Amino acid sequence: MRNDKHFGPFTFKRLVAALAAVGVLGAGAAIAVQRNLAPSAPLAVAAAPAPAVPANAAAGAPAPTPAPMIALPDFSVIASRNGPAVVNISTTGSVRTAMDGGEEPFADDPFAEFFRRFQGPQRGRDIPSHGVGSGFIVSADGIILTNAHVVRGAREVTVKLTDRREFRAKVLGSDPKTDVAVLKIDAKNLPVVPLGRSTDLKVGEWVLAIGSPFGLESTVTAGVVSAKGRSLPDDSNVPFIQTDVAVNPGNSGGPLFNTRGEVVGINSQIYSQTGGYQGLSFAIPIDLATRIKDQIVATGKVVHARLGVTVQEVNQGFADSFNLESPEGALVANVESGSPAEQAGLKAGDVIRKVNGQKIVASGDLPALVALATPGDKVTLEVWRQGKPVVLNGKLGSANDRSLASADKRDAASKLRLGLALRPLDPVERRQAGLPSGLVIENAGGAAANAGVEPGDVLLSVNGRPVNTIDQVREMVSKSEKSVALLILRGGERIFIPVRLG
Repeated sequence: MRNDKHFGPFTFKRLVAALAAVGVLGAGAAIAVQRNLAPSAPLAVAAAPAPAVPANAAAGAPAPTPAPMIALPDFSVIASRNGPAVVNISTTGSVRTAMDGGEEPFADDPFAEFFRRFQGPQRGRDIPSHGVGSGFIVSADGIILTNAHVVRGAREVTVKLTDRREFRAKVLGSDPKTDVAVLKIDAKNLPVVPLGRSTDLKVGEWVLAIGSPFGLESTVTAGVVSAKGRSLPDDSNVPFIQTDVAVNPGNSGGPLFNTRGEVVGINSQIYSQTGGYQGLSFAIPIDLATRIKDQIVATGKVVHARLGVTVQEVNQGFADSFNLESPEGALVANVESGSPAEQAGLKAGDVIRKVNGQKIVASGDLPALVALATPGDKVTLEVWRQGKPVVLNGKLGSANDRSLASADKRDAASKLRLGLALRPLDPVERRQAGLPSGLVIENAGGAAANAGVEPGDVLLSVNGRPVNTIDQVREMVSKSEKSVALLILRGGERIFIPVRLG
């Protein structure tokens, strides 16, 4: 029942009349379910049959107008036609024990630390690992798209078709930034899926997923598009398609279809507090995935475009301060020296409102647009500067062009004092570990190794300050004279390790 504080006598009479009308419609109205929906057919709208008017109805009383009923889509044609092009992927690999920076199988053994102390460092050993996922065939000669995290660290990849044939697959390339990987199997005349355009998707549109959740092959689930261009806090810069399609572990890498039977996305992530589906799933737009696939097939690697700015959200306070009509856009907090952004004339404090005519509503829209671009693409930036609109023109650079020479020189002093080789967590590692920040320790030597820091540890903070970049570590070390306190994540446990600076 509706809880309305204005629910008075007049409203009550209208409610009684409405209920009476529903009672009349109830006997004759039925939901029309469309069968055998062709892949190219749009969703039909069927009107319910006109209800019978009671014989004792007052003369001249208007007949109730039947409400249109929306027919539900029948996905059986899409499933039967495109299901054979969806594959099951299983991987076999290995991880190293903690001594080599990998997982330690007996980390919870109370005697493990005892033997480590008295036997000294032990050489790590390989521990077998297995994984499952999904993928889909995009060319008849065996090119398959899937997620990068499905095949990450795999020594052997096996692809199983719906006709039960199995093939050893070669990983042609993988891009952790967008979580897209391309596989190749030695086969011909394979069934393929048609590719659509994710830009044509509409919020509320029906979509269908096919995959292998929990290893259950050829599972079909359906839902609607909940949102488009969704930015997630994982540094991937992917403009995700959000749906309410049931996606679970094992669905990763599988296709997301529209009602025309075209692939519009790759199912990649879910939001979950339990590890299972909770109504929020995210897919990589097929437009972006195809761009990554073409680069990998052509060159074996992926080059991302780069603008060279750090942006933040424009809230109502910023909008009032900058005399903006609405709190929209990407506020430029920093412009990298020598970057394409600096060359285009961007300055800290600018609010980027449009890129090539496309509106920037949230700050995450900007990196998502750059992710869809190619190095060398020209861009027209419409910005708001000191209360006035300004138009800037520039050209996107390549993320691979960023020089590391100066960073290596700056790191030299820190390495001599701390003895660590660090790298940021990639988006997949960050999601799996559930960490908002941190750096992977790739190598430990000098003072850090003497203190007990090991390769494979994750550095979470220095002197109590969370770290997410090498620059932050460098800054904290430079401010310390004798020692630093490192918070380390190892084997699921957090420990502080004091390091005397060399």
